[in-house]
Amino acid sequence: MTDAFVAALLEWFDRCGRHDLPWQRERSAYRTWVSEIMLQQTQVATATGYFERFMQRFPSVETLAAAPLDEVLHLWSGLGYYARARNLHRAAQRVVLEHGGELPPQLDALQALPGIGRSTAGAILAMAHDQRQPILDGNVKRVLARVHAVPGWPGEAAVARRLWELAESHTPAHRVADYTQAIMDLGATVCRRARPACDACPVAALCAARQEGQQSEYPAPRPRRPRPLRHARMLLVQDADGAVLLEQRPASGVWGGLWCPPELGDEAPESWGRRVLGAPVQTQPPLRQLRHGFTHFELEITPLRARLEGAAPRLMESDRWVWYNARSPAKLGLAAVVERLIAALDGPEAGPATRKSS
Repeated sequence: MTDAFVAALLEWFDRCGRHDLPWQRERSAYRTWVSEIMLQQTQVATATGYFERFMQRFPSVETLAAAPLDEVLHLWSGLGYYARARNLHRAAQRVVLEHGGELPPQLDALQALPGIGRSTAGAILAMAHDQRQPILDGNVKRVLARVHAVPGWPGEAAVARRLWELAESHTPAHRVADYTQAIMDLGATVCRRARPACDACPVAALCAARQEGQQSEYPAPRPRRPRPLRHARMLLVQDADGAVLLEQRPASGVWGGLWCPPELGDEAPESWGRRVLGAPVQTQPPLRQLRHGFTHFELEITPLRARLEGAAPRLMESDRWVWYNARSPAKLGLAAVVERLIAALDGPEAGPATRKSS
């Protein structure tokens, strides 16, 4: 079955696969790595523009390693899951210091770098070096689970082991880069999670799930757990010119390293202004509440508004604060929800919306 599966998949890829994605041009380990990190939790159509802008600014590992984290996060703004960008930056610095600016061509060495797991390391080696390395991203899990009717949620250890065994058995010795792209393309464009295009599938005759008429049952979904609802009061303080006060968040945790309005807890804005800014603030009508979805919880944000008249002497004591002017924005990393809050200062908020990030 392996030979038939691979042969059918590669023949389909030659006719119907994607051959002109930005990271396929001038293919290198670095470009493959950045694209693979961006494509985690992100659709190809969305990642394409980000990748091209990222490569224009950071054409090499060395330029990425030397850049300020703020600028890396700025170019990542809107992609979500910002730990990916922080790990990419840290890994680039390690590559320069420990590997002479070249991504190591060994699986173990790649996996030792921040943010690179087994599947990402395999994809880099397969697609940049044509090494025989299996991969198991979300699309590949879905294809293999359906073709072999593998029951269970892929996040379970036993299910993951079985899928890795299948990925290993199917990975050919030749045309590894094409095969790797082909099986990802098949999952993304044909063997979709909802409404798979089975009539257009090159391996439909080999698919156990289709033979059972149970395509929607594979792979089993993640067990549903209710996401807790958390609350945050954010204070948008504007100065006389309309700039908004932002605070850089700690490197780890929610929105790590990004710039956000300060959170108040239960403190009143006036008290916070005297304590933190050393100056009074005048409260203004608040913005509409909005809800933001993370992987493991929902966050309900109450955006409060205030205006600072005059100077804020205590801000000079720390470099973790900045006055952000949306009309001439600095290159800072902002979460998409923070961009929405800032934009809402100039008009009525359109209403609550949910966007997943990390």
